[in-house]
Amino acid sequence: MHGIIEDLINELTRLPGIGRKTAQRLAFFILSMPEAEALSIAEAIHKVKATARFCRQCFNISDNELCGICSDDSRDKSRIVVVEEPSNILVIERTKAFRCQYHVLLGALSPLDGITPEKLKIRELAERVKNGNITEVIIATNPNTKGEITAQYIKEMLAPMGVRVTRIAYGLPMGSDIEFADEVTLSKALEGRREL
Repeated sequence: MHGIIEDLINELTRLPGIGRKTAQRLAFFILSMPEAEALSIAEAIHKVKATARFCRQCFNISDNELCGICSDDSRDKSRIVVVEEPSNILVIERTKAFRCQYHVLLGALSPLDGITPEKLKIRELAERVKNGNITEVIIATNPNTKGEITAQYIKEMLAPMGVRVTRIAYGLPMGSDIEFADEVTLSKALEGRREL
């Protein structure tokens, strides 16, 4: 394959999780779409790249200075859920379990990769806690080494401010069997146990 189809396939493989075969299927699907639908996708990509920016308060993706969550007065302003990436907010919002605010770090600490606290939005989180009426910071970073280091760093940084710092619980997923759980997952599930 040469030319414009090959160029489209190559561009599609740059997307996360899209290998060559999937990119080929997508390219031929796009080719078979009515022109208006294909151009609508292209326009949506162009629009998001031209107008999307970070919310000045929480660093979520927004097309305004404040995102829809930060500008929503019906939300609990006393609690902040701290996440690594804007995409994490969508997942938490789907649970409908919390109607509070968020703070996006735009990554996780990784000193070996040069990701230090200064490169993340940690200082801005401290300012929000210091200047607001925040009673709880819920840390929802990923349950991996980088996420744990980040959570511990934030906990220690916020300790002098007297705010309650909690960590989301994790362990066994619903519907799974204990016999198939790895040791780390099972130990975290036991650590996070609660009263019935």
